[in-house]
Amino acid sequence: MPREHRPARSVRVLLAEDQGMMRGALALLLGMEPDIEVVAQVAAGDRIVEAALTSRPDVALLDIELPGRSGLDAAADLREEVPDCRVLILTTFGRPGYLRRAMEAGAVGFLVKDGPVEDLAKTIRRVLAGETVIDPALAAAALGAGPSPLTARERDALNAAADGATAADIAARLSLSESTVRNYLSSAIGKTGTRNRAEAVRAARDQGWL
Repeated sequence: MPREHRPARSVRVLLAEDQGMMRGALALLLGMEPDIEVVAQVAAGDRIVEAALTSRPDVALLDIELPGRSGLDAAADLREEVPDCRVLILTTFGRPGYLRRAMEAGAVGFLVKDGPVEDLAKTIRRVLAGETVIDPALAAAALGAGPSPLTARERDALNAAADGATAADIAARLSLSESTVRNYLSSAIGKTGTRNRAEAVRAARDQGWL
């Protein structure tokens, strides 16, 4: 909507989405709302905080799987660096583990992408008003699934192993000894009920633990 037809104080939104077509469509549709203005768009997670510090959004709309840094990690960064910004996670992957991690990171909303844009606009307004908004089906699934059994270090080791890195590579990356890395990976394999690190990575991702 042209700026002259907007309210004096629009809701300022930062949009983080790596798929250009999706990002453009969301920006266009949200921009048609009379009280919403997309003030920043980024395609990578490691650009979110910088863009937020520059544009000072009221609400940050973040995808989870972003290059550079995940939306969940960026949400925690925003809580520290731009505490007045409300974080809303919008993702294709409605996994219970993602919801728990999002809430721990300070997000106040979690929606999946298959809903209508009208609902998204309403949710933006609701979280700005101080509400917490979570997809009902996902909330029920998260309550039934329980918390992640993985420790932070086990998650780090699995994440580092996802690209096929050796124990020595992972040890160097995490500043740990090789034996410690092997212990973390072995523990993660046991907790996920899998046979090897590749299966453990897949299982943990399916649950939203990574």
